[in-house]
Amino acid sequence: MNDDTTPITDRRGLLASGAAGLALAAGCVSTTDDDGDAGTDTGTDTGTSGDGDDGDDSYTIGMVDPNTGPLSAFGERNQRGRELALAAINDVGIDGRELEIAVEDSASDPEGGVSAAQKLVNQNEVPFLIGAVGSGVSLSIYESVVQGADVVQLSQNSTGLGLTELPGLLRISPSGRAQSVALADIVVEDGYDEVAATFVNDDFGRTLTDAFVEAYDGEVVYNSPHDRDQQSYSSVVAEMNDSGADAWLFNTYQDVFISMVNETFSSGYEAQFYGTDSTQGPDVLDDTPDGSIEEMKVALPSAPVDQGNYQAFASRFEDEYGQSPTTWAAFTYDAVVTAALSIQAADELSGAALEEVVRDVTRPEGEEVTSFEAASEILADGGGPGDVDYQGVSGPIDLDENGDPVGFLQILEVQDDEYVEAGFVEG
Repeated sequence: MNDDTTPITDRRGLLASGAAGLALAAGCVSTTDDDGDAGTDTGTDTGTSGDGDDGDDSYTIGMVDPNTGPLSAFGERNQRGRELALAAINDVGIDGRELEIAVEDSASDPEGGVSAAQKLVNQNEVPFLIGAVGSGVSLSIYESVVQGADVVQLSQNSTGLGLTELPGLLRISPSGRAQSVALADIVVEDGYDEVAATFVNDDFGRTLTDAFVEAYDGEVVYNSPHDRDQQSYSSVVAEMNDSGADAWLFNTYQDVFISMVNETFSSGYEAQFYGTDSTQGPDVLDDTPDGSIEEMKVALPSAPVDQGNYQAFASRFEDEYGQSPTTWAAFTYDAVVTAALSIQAADELSGAALEEVVRDVTRPEGEEVTSFEAASEILADGGGPGDVDYQGVSGPIDLDENGDPVGFLQILEVQDDEYVEAGFVEG
């Protein structure tokens, strides 16, 4: 991740956030009170034991998601992906038990994410933690809470390159390096041999921009960071304009990008825009002047939308919620299923045991399966984790030694104030 909330389809009528997702009976779901305060509703008093095993009735894992703050749109869509995954899992069961998920709010920032993870790990004593949205949040959780603890962490929505350097921090969404390399190729194909680049001054922004610079065959004539909380970005866009480059690259977040676009437009500057997933979304189209980002190209993680596995997931999502899923909801679905398969495949419910099997249930050495039910049957019939190759709704997964998955990218282009598909790239 980062701040994309747009479905894989390009129809803006499906982009608006709906009401909170339906709470399914299976598992724990995150709730938001009428006054906007987020909470955690487990549905039952689980009495979770130290190994995350609630007696003979259920297994409990944890999840950190942004129910509040600037990334809360991710939390809403992720909740829906989580609910659908829990329903599919609990229709089958894990050795006769259900899966529950205790959810805590990250408040969209690293400090909130650490507090949420501490509660889940230290109080709920979960052995498996799904989290988080935002690479900085995921890294902070790992470094402050998970590293050295008996817990597996699997991020549902983080694309920052820094996660690759920590093999103990796994993720379902692919590294942003593929986005940067794809954009470098696209800029050259579009005929630009000079680029002006600006990036948010954090690990996400720096690493994605470094990867672009390394891959780009032209000259980066302007390459400067900015802070997320600046009062104005007029000086940044003025410097990009003064660089003389006709192609501008933005590695930042939606709220910052919106401000930059508005200041570029009001100043009368013109350039060809490029960006990664975090500069794209319905708010960008709604909160910038018509035509101000026309022909902008964006590379973002995508599910293989032509495959039956994804299409079945999308159909269930649309039937339940009346809108298409985002890629991020598909990633969350697969994070939950991967956790459930790891629990069934492990010798015991501990972080160490789960760590030994979590990669294996997604790797190509096993039998390809496209549902929890099919994978569970292999394990129930005496198969081991290496006998299962779960092909997720978001793609093949295939977690490598660094905890990174195989990924797909979608290229979008803005045409007539809409995002339209401009191709796919396998990462």
